[in-house]
Amino acid sequence: MATVFFPEALKAVLLGIVEGLTEFLPISSTGHLILVGALLRFDDEKAQVFEVVIQTGAVLAVVWEYRARFMKVLGGVATDAAARRFVLNIAIAFLPAAVLGLALGKVVKSVLFKPIPVALAFIVGAFVILWAERRKHQIRVEDVDQMTAWDALKIGLAQTLALVPGTSRSGATIIGGLFIGLSRKAAAEFSFFLAVPTLMAAGAYDAFKHRHLFTPSDAGTLALGSAAAFVSAFLCVRWLLRYVSRHDFTVFAWYRIVFGVVVLGTAFTGLVRWS
Repeated sequence: MATVFFPEALKAVLLGIVEGLTEFLPISSTGHLILVGALLRFDDEKAQVFEVVIQTGAVLAVVWEYRARFMKVLGGVATDAAARRFVLNIAIAFLPAAVLGLALGKVVKSVLFKPIPVALAFIVGAFVILWAERRKHQIRVEDVDQMTAWDALKIGLAQTLALVPGTSRSGATIIGGLFIGLSRKAAAEFSFFLAVPTLMAAGAYDAFKHRHLFTPSDAGTLALGSAAAFVSAFLCVRWLLRYVSRHDFTVFAWYRIVFGVVVLGTAFTGLVRWS
């Protein structure tokens, strides 16, 4: 993991901060990690696994922020119909991405985990967000507890689009939620909750599958990256909940366009030699 420009520990912290700040915004954490990793020359197979594993830190921020909700669900799943419906909806939404991720993950990583495809996905995703915000938004579901299994399946199918790096898992699920009639708050919160099984499963699977790449000495680097992701994600989640109560997601679309154009422009002019 070493680099001539940055020590290993600093790279871990930088990538952790990037992961936490971008995981729950509709701007693609994976896309940012790939681009930052390319700039740091931190983009080999081991780096790709590192970037997936530290997502666990961001997930733990959601668990902590909603700890009362999760404890209530766990305590009432045997007796409370609402708790069972919540768990079932999360499970239904989780399955499509899990199945396709197992089937296509290796191909996606080998072909699309590169700066130029990521930049293109940034721009395409931005226009989808702009389209979603310009159409009339009819709210049918104000709260996550009002969601049906069919709503959950639709959002789960939307999440599969995030297998393409640069698309954004949170963007796909939040915008997908808006398309099917969820309020902004319900769409954002369900995206947070769905991240827990999705990202923890991805992190555990990648870590186990590629365990041969790591040694005990890498534990500190992984811990640093995960801790940085936890702190930055915790702050980001709290900010985003306040933001969506008063604003739409248009600003994130324009950010994606500018960011994508900058990457493409620097690549084609040779200003930055993206790996």
